[in-house]
Amino acid sequence: MTGIRHDCDNRTGGPERPLAVSDDELERALRETLSRRVATSRPLPVDPAGEVLRRVRRTGRRRTLTGLALAGVATVFVTIGVAHFSASGGDGGTPTVVLGDPPGLTPSPLASGPSITRFGPVRAELDLLVGDRLDTSGGERRQLTGVSGVERAQRVHDREGWLMTSAATAAGRTLWWVPANGTAPQVMLAAADAVAISPDGRQVAWRDGPEVIAAGVVAGQLIAPVRTPAPDGAVPVGFAGDAVLIQQPGEGGVSVWERALGGQPAPANPDVRAVYGTRPDGRLVGLVAADRPGQHCLALLDPARDLAPVRTGCGVKLSADGLGGVSADGRWLLANGNARSALLVDLTDPGASPAAHPAGPVLAGDVAWTHAGVALHVDATGGLVRVKPERVLAGDRPTASPVEGLAPGDRPVVVADVPATPEGA
Repeated sequence: MTGIRHDCDNRTGGPERPLAVSDDELERALRETLSRRVATSRPLPVDPAGEVLRRVRRTGRRRTLTGLALAGVATVFVTIGVAHFSASGGDGGTPTVVLGDPPGLTPSPLASGPSITRFGPVRAELDLLVGDRLDTSGGERRQLTGVSGVERAQRVHDREGWLMTSAATAAGRTLWWVPANGTAPQVMLAAADAVAISPDGRQVAWRDGPEVIAAGVVAGQLIAPVRTPAPDGAVPVGFAGDAVLIQQPGEGGVSVWERALGGQPAPANPDVRAVYGTRPDGRLVGLVAADRPGQHCLALLDPARDLAPVRTGCGVKLSADGLGGVSADGRWLLANGNARSALLVDLTDPGASPAAHPAGPVLAGDVAWTHAGVALHVDATGGLVRVKPERVLAGDRPTASPVEGLAPGDRPVVVADVPATPEGA
């Protein structure tokens, strides 16, 4: 009858498909067979079919393989080697597959990976540097060969790595570039008098002899450096966008240097004592001298007008050490107060008398804010302090937590994260 299909086999009729079988078809058949035959309690960390196929393909570069040769390898593997996979996959160990190479074929050595290990649960919302050990918030641990005495550390945009600066020594300061791929740290600057890094890690400014120099950072290289003469003792202390903030010696205030325009820095504002950070609208949060000697006020500063104050509030008693940092959304300032406590200041209305709340131990270094609005800093004991504004407003007082592996007398360094990119940027 027509219209009715009779299945054929090798005994009573011709084969349903030609003997010429392509490599792709054999590969699919092999993977389907292994998926049915291999029974494990969890996914294997190796691909058995892929391993066989890769070995066959390497051998094929030395001799011409036919479709029957590939099928023969698959048959031998399925009938003899499957038992090994099933046994090793169910006892929690790592399956080990050994396939004999044809005579004369020497396997190539595997490339060694980055020197990165996992240390378990996340211990902090941001990366931490403990001596020469970097513990990332993602759970990786790295030993940084040649890096020591770090005072500040900054993530680089697009998670390309880290920039780290040493504390001042008799030989000056050192700036390291730590690539994210696990390769060894590189010295970018040595014997600098002072180093400042932009919040996104794209720019660096430093003092070298009679000049302040600023440059872009691309893949661990300093590019397009620009120089300007500077008075003795003037040092870069930060960035406002692409502009460099230069602290004048003594109580000479702070000036703004538009490095993209070249030339000299703008006249310094002698009343500015410190700059805590930048709000999303571009204005800076700073500490300015008040009318009374020894008194300081909180102010919003306009970088486009030589740091002229836009709003000033003198109701909060802040320390003159200038330690502090502004949250990513510009809402909060965490800074040292005049008493033996840090203060959490509400910047919703910094004029008149902004609200301030005691916020635990005093700061011994920089503050780093997470995108979620949590401030991390290190206190005088070397402990890690987390400040959550909602908890502080509820009356809680943060305390310091010990840091694993900290040597006596050392302090960890909290690594500042890059600012969040606004939506649509």
